[in-house]
Parts: sequence; structure tokens; C-alpha cells
Amino acid sequence: MLTGTCLAWAVSLALVKSGQTTVLHGREMEAQTDMEPGAIRRVLVVDDSRLQRRILSSSLKKWGFEVIEAESGEEAMEICARAMPDLVLSDWVMPGMSGVDFCEAFRQLNSDRYCYFILLTSKSEKNEVAQGLDAGADDFLIKPVSSDELRARISAGDRVIGMQRELSAKNEVIEQALDDLKRAHDAIDKDLIQARKIQESLVPDFSQDFGSSRISLLLKPCGHIGGDLVGMFSPGPNRVGFYSIDVSGHGITSAMMTARLGGYLSSRYFDQNVAMEKRFNKFFALRQPQDVAETLNSRLIADTGIEEYFTMVYAIMDLRSGMLRMVQAGHPHPLLLRRDGTAEFIGEGGVPIGLLPGVPFTQVEVQMEVGDRLLLYSDGFTECRLANGEMLEPEGLLALVNECNPEQGGQEFLDDLFWRLTQVMSPEHGLEDDVSATFFEFNGP
Repeated sequence: MLTGTCLAWAVSLALVKSGQTTVLHGREMEAQTDMEPGAIRRVLVVDDSRLQRRILSSSLKKWGFEVIEAESGEEAMEICARAMPDLVLSDWVMPGMSGVDFCEAFRQLNSDRYCYFILLTSKSEKNEVAQGLDAGADDFLIKPVSSDELRARISAGDRVIGMQRELSAKNEVIEQALDDLKRAHDAIDKDLIQARKIQESLVPDFSQDFGSSRISLLLKPCGHIGGDLVGMFSPGPNRVGFYSIDVSGHGITSAMMTARLGGYLSSRYFDQNVAMEKRFNKFFALRQPQDVAETLNSRLIADTGIEEYFTMVYAIMDLRSGMLRMVQAGHPHPLLLRRDGTAEFIGEGGVPIGLLPGVPFTQVEVQMEVGDRLLLYSDGFTECRLANGEMLEPEGLLALVNECNPEQGGQEFLDDLFWRLTQVMSPEHGLEDDVSATFFEFNGP
């Protein structure tokens, strides 16, 4: 004999097949037309009652779905392990594995496709609904199931599955784009590492003695490559030239400009060095700093398409007399450290090179004594952001210099100075600009 629930399903099914309209339990039931499948196409019906499965399957097939039946949670798990359905309709109360247990085990299956899970139950208490949601169910239907309500819940699940799969498709596109971007980034990163090696080759020696005197260099780009350049050269005994350059901007364009300037001020190929001139076809001599600045400015202005400019301090030194001749072109004021412990910033500022055509550059002379030292530095020092948000400024640089061990010289001094800079800089912002310096120690011829 059919139970009341089963009888209701049987009558409903018969009415749907005959196309008639009647009243059942006080609700109007009309014959259903086909339901166009969307994201949900394959439905798994799980119920220990064969009649219940048949009733559900009949409606689902009429609506255009592919239907698979299972009489237990264990059998359903085997089916799902082989091929994941789009929708599961599972009874709550079943012998062996209950619907809740099946739902929980089902969610543990590894699948790249999400499946909508509806529990069929006569339970309506909130704690029991919460138990089903915790197990992974998406929706509930109270038995006996209304055909209209079933269709409505499937439509809701279809929208969820559709949006999920659309999102998954977009995520795949994004992941592919990220993979492509990573490969491109790795290739660029590899090129930048090689570019840094080339840029470092522009400064073959970071410390060199010229008689009793010495010049040391510091070059710390804030990225793989930078826009700062330091260097030195000597055409013969007791004559030496050295410089500190900071190209505008950052990155590849600035680094390419430093490579060009490295050729203009080559320490190896004097015939290409604009700071030298050949005399009597026998030897090279240092040109005056003012003339060098004007030559570099005219060359940069003449190069169409180049928007970069650079600041510079270029100095030549007569190691016999101690006379220093220097030109300052928009670069920070050099710091002169006297042997008696006093210090002063020297220079007259000036205009950056490559900014304006025909601009004059002023040359200054400074008499150095044995034991005096001169520090050329980029604004990566003075514009370094401190923990309090302010910049180091020239006064802060002088304080760092005074903290260094006075017995240190050369490369040790520059390394100590840079280390002290890293101790006071803002941890949040770090090194925001390239840091470079040229340190000249005058100890006589």
C-alpha cells in the first residue's frame, strides 16, 4: 500500500503525464513544459526508495536533464568518484550512510567543478538545517516535494553553478595571464641582472691610489640598475680627475644614459674621454672642469629625443700643489673635511647638464692641505627619508660623517657611512633613490 507521501507523488506524476490540471493539498498543479538545461545538465538522485527515485527522475528527464540514480550514499560516492554530476538530490534519512554523511564525504572529493547539493528532508528544525549546511549542503527541500518548488530550486542552483563556472573560466584566464606575466618578468629580470653587470663594468676599480693620495667610490642602486655614476681617471703622475653624476629619473632609461656617460668619461680609452685632450701627439692632459661641463651640455642638447638631464660634480686635482678645480652642475654641494676636524660644504650650485642650451658653468678653486678629504655624493643621501618622515638633509649627512671612525679611510669609510644611512632610514620606505659617493683623500704627491 502507498503511503500518503508516495501517493501524492504518484498522483502528481500521473497528472503531469496526462497534461491535466487539478488541485492537490490545496495547491494548483499544472502540467509542466520542458525546462531548458543551463549549467546544470547531469543530476544524481540518491534515495533508498525506488519509487521516490522514479518520481524525481521522471520529472527531471521531462525537463531535459540527464539523470543517474543511486539507492545509497555509498553507491552515490562511487558514481561521483567516476564522474562528477552538476546537481545532487539526496534524501536525508537513508540506511547506512545518511544524506548528511554522504554530503560531507562528497565535499571531500577533489574536483575542479562545483556541484550543487540539495537535501530532501522532512526535517525543518533550525538546528537540523544548520547541521546540513555545515556538512556542505547548498539548499533544502521539505518532503513531499512540490514540482514547482523543485524547478525553482534547480533554477537557483543553475544560476549559482553558472556564475561559479564563469568565475572559474575567468580565473583560468587570469592564471594564464599571470603565468605569461611571470615568464615575461623573469626574462626582464634576467636582462636587468645582466644590465647591472654591464653597468658595474663602467666602474672597474672602486678604490685606487694616486701616489700617496687615494680615491674611493660607492655605488648602491635602489633597484637592479640605477642612474648614478661615479668614476676617476689619471692621464699621468700627479694629475687626477674624478666625478659624481646623477641622471634624472630611474630605471632602464637612466641606466642607458649612465652607460653613455661612462664612455664620455672613460678611464681606459683616453681618446674617447671628453675630459682629456691630446697634446703634441704624445700625451694626454686634463681639460678644465668648466670646459668639460659645457661640452657635455652641448652634446646632450644636440641629441634629439633625449629628455633626460643629469647633475654632476667634476673635479681635477694637482697632487703636487694641492689645488682643486671643480665645476658643480646642479649636484649636491661637496663636503670638504679639513684635517683639523672642521668641515664645510663648497660649490656654487649651478644648472644641471642637458637642461638648457648655452648655459654657462662656473668653475671654483679650492686649496687643499695634506690630510684634507673631499666627499662628493648624490642626493640619495640627503633626500633619504628618515623614520620620522623627514629627509636627512646636508646637516644629517654631516652628522653621519662625524659618527664614522676618523681613523677609517677609503672604502671602509664609505661602507661605514652607507651602513649608518641604512640605520636611520625609514624601514617603511627603504632605499628610494640610488646612493653614490666619490671620496678623495689628499696626502700629497
